[in-house]
Amino acid sequence: MASINLQGGVSVPEAELELRAARSSGPGGQSVNTTDSKVELRWDVASSGALTPAQRERVMDRLSSRLTTDGVLILFGSEHKSQHRNREAVIARFQSIVDEALTPPKARRRTRPTRGSKERRLTSKKRRGEIKKLRKPPPT
Repeated sequence: MASINLQGGVSVPEAELELRAARSSGPGGQSVNTTDSKVELRWDVASSGALTPAQRERVMDRLSSRLTTDGVLILFGSEHKSQHRNREAVIARFQSIVDEALTPPKARRRTRPTRGSKERRLTSKKRRGEIKKLRKPPPT
């Protein structure tokens, strides 16, 4: 049984993916009307056994705009004339999209402002204060 390998040791069995062919509106001339060259990929993220609960939650959160209300990811591929190339293209796009969603966000490293940046900030504040002080009328 074949599977698609993703980041972090995740492999999605092809049995979880539903690939369908349909009539394409893309390139192909007269044969486009008779051949099913567009490929539709469906993956039920919500009930996938390939993901841990934490991974599933991350993927559903990061891909929320691409998922249906049932938690199904749907991708289309119709940029090529042949169904085989469209199938490869849609699987490659699936891999890149899900890989990107699976990558955990980088932890933010707390940094401190440098001494030079503190000094520059204070001198600019002092300069601004001097400008405002010069706007006042002189004491009499």
